[in-house]
Amino acid sequence: MPDGERHEEGAAAVNFWGEQPATEAEYYAAHGAEGESSYFTAPGGRRLFTRAWRPRGGGGGGAAPRALVFMVHGYGNDISWTFQSTAVFLAGSGFACFAADLPGHGRSHGLRAFVPDLDSAIADLLAFIRSVRQREEHAGLPCFLFGESMGGAICLLIHLRTPPEEWAGSLLVAPMCKISDRIRPPWPLPQILTFVARFAPTLPIVPTADLIEKSVKVPAKRLVAARNPVRYNGRPRLGTVVELLRATDELGARLGEVTIPFLVVHGSADEVTDPAISRALYDAAASKDKTIKMYDGMLHSMLFGEPDENIERVRADILAWLNERCTPAESSLLTIQD
Repeated sequence: MPDGERHEEGAAAVNFWGEQPATEAEYYAAHGAEGESSYFTAPGGRRLFTRAWRPRGGGGGGAAPRALVFMVHGYGNDISWTFQSTAVFLAGSGFACFAADLPGHGRSHGLRAFVPDLDSAIADLLAFIRSVRQREEHAGLPCFLFGESMGGAICLLIHLRTPPEEWAGSLLVAPMCKISDRIRPPWPLPQILTFVARFAPTLPIVPTADLIEKSVKVPAKRLVAARNPVRYNGRPRLGTVVELLRATDELGARLGEVTIPFLVVHGSADEVTDPAISRALYDAAASKDKTIKMYDGMLHSMLFGEPDENIERVRADILAWLNERCTPAESSLLTIQD
């Protein structure tokens, strides 16, 4: 295996939910869901590790899902550890969820956390998404996007690169829509990084804060997040940082072109992505159906790292938003809540 790549699972690790239930299948069943994993080969030959979570019995003639939710994880993260908890919750609530580890992340192929071309990664994701959507059992079902952090930015870029009628809406959890001036490297550092990245794009030398410490509020949950066997914990690579700056600059300049129905949720105490940028998205977007919810004192990891009662609150808001849009209504919805 080339240095820096991860393909199959390594040694078994304790599950993020603890020692019981003993298996994923039992964990899923306990929450009214079932799941499977496989590899998808994109048109360019890159292999992505994928997962599907469905309402229990929904894949074998049982209860059909109400909609499809395509989920995108954040930078350095993956779909097999704590990210699963939200997918399992939604599957147990009647939605079929699908996700892929981004190139260079989790169990997908590629140099760890190296994303030099986000458009190429988006093309791979779209190929996977369309392979799922074209299945006969999914005909006519509404399709939603769901993204956390960098995944939120990717969801909006997918929307801007595809016909609007493809999507019933998007759920954006602490999205990285733009690098805030508050945390963006000052001039001329971005220009220097861009120049050096031309010659050494894979160098992991960009200084950054401990993301787990800044994202996860509950100390015991920080330990769980740190035990993720495929999480990338090294410094960001030059080429990845330059590409994220480019992509978020593009997205920040195109917020007014966003027309997809969306719910954006953000913690007021988030130090990883700026809640002010989520408000800017809400203000600038041309979407007729848009909702923003700010949660006082919550950090970046809203769906795992907070106390359970906070997680339940955010989940309830997400589920209510999805349920409402799976029951068509004749109204334009503009909502801002704190």
